[in-house]
Amino acid sequence: MTTIAERLQSLGIALPPLAVPAAAYVPFARSGNLVFLSGHIAKRDGKPWVGQLGLTMGTEEGQAAARAIAIDLMGTLAAACGGDLGRVKRIVKLMSLVNSTPTFTEQHLVSNGCSVLLGEVFGPEIGAHARSAFGVAQIPLGACVEIEAIAEVA
Repeated sequence: MTTIAERLQSLGIALPPLAVPAAAYVPFARSGNLVFLSGHIAKRDGKPWVGQLGLTMGTEEGQAAARAIAIDLMGTLAAACGGDLGRVKRIVKLMSLVNSTPTFTEQHLVSNGCSVLLGEVFGPEIGAHARSAFGVAQIPLGACVEIEAIAEVA
């Protein structure tokens, strides 16, 4: 059995440090054993990953953006767990917002970019989660995807 740190290393993933919020909110809030992670927008090369699904980008690129968000979410979750992702008992829920045209209908497939990576890192028992995926008219800074999460921790 491998540890979460070993799985991240085998995937070539280095978690980012906790990001400073851009407005009047905190990156995470804990209530009991639940940690609520604020929405994270997709970033590429440290800047918002701008685009609209169905207009300027396709599902595959959207999945890559959602995967990038999963990495940022894990960085925030690690900070909430004092640096130890081994304390995560369950990824409970994701909510995914996809900047998309009215005719784009693959928001759920875009969101899989995040869900699949969380499953690979945490395994099926801990990483399997409930999820909602919505198409929206716009996301802050023109980002293509924003995802928030709820996790249970020890």
